[in-house]
Amino acid sequence: MLKMVFLTTKMMQRTALFVTFGSFVTSLVTAFLPLWKTMNSDLNEVENWFSGLWLTCLYTDERGIQCKAYDSVLGLPLDLQISRVLMLISIGTGAFALLAAFPGLEGVGMFVGQPGVKRGLLIFSGVLTWLSGLTTLAPVSVLAYTTVVEFWDEGFPDAMPRWEYGEAMFSGWFGGLGLVIGGTLFFVAVCMGDYDLRPPRALNSPQVKHRSKHYLKTEVL
Repeated sequence: MLKMVFLTTKMMQRTALFVTFGSFVTSLVTAFLPLWKTMNSDLNEVENWFSGLWLTCLYTDERGIQCKAYDSVLGLPLDLQISRVLMLISIGTGAFALLAAFPGLEGVGMFVGQPGVKRGLLIFSGVLTWLSGLTTLAPVSVLAYTTVVEFWDEGFPDAMPRWEYGEAMFSGWFGGLGLVIGGTLFFVAVCMGDYDLRPPRALNSPQVKHRSKHYLKTEVL
């Protein structure tokens, strides 16, 4: 029975690592994709504009896709600057979470015989994974909000093209939510490991002895 529980804990740890790794890769790719916002004009349907955190791209049927980095960092909108910082924090904390989680897994030949250290590494990894997920969801949600506000702004002429959601926003939401789930699974694995390491209930505890004496007296009577 204990072996089955141990295998379940081990599988939960690896599931948490797998979910965290996949979500981290998704967030990493999202951070550098120039597909956060898209725009096409009704007046010129052959041109499609794409905007990301680092690049602005123009796609035409004749020249294909052409990308250009932003000219000035200080000239960018405040929401875009904050989104850059948050995504970099997300990438850093996500990578560090994976590095911290690996030696904390059961079956890995590091910190063998030190369950407290492995437990601490998994908890630390879970906190970092949560932080990585939140710092991914925040910039995507902020840019999504500003895009909606600008899209429905009545001050813009109706003929002027407006930015809309790009595919990277949806992948960012997916990656951020996956990181939050991965961090939660790390804590679930820690709780399962604590349950496995519980000492067996002592049969010779004072309460058991007291009950045994009471039962013996009852039988004698």
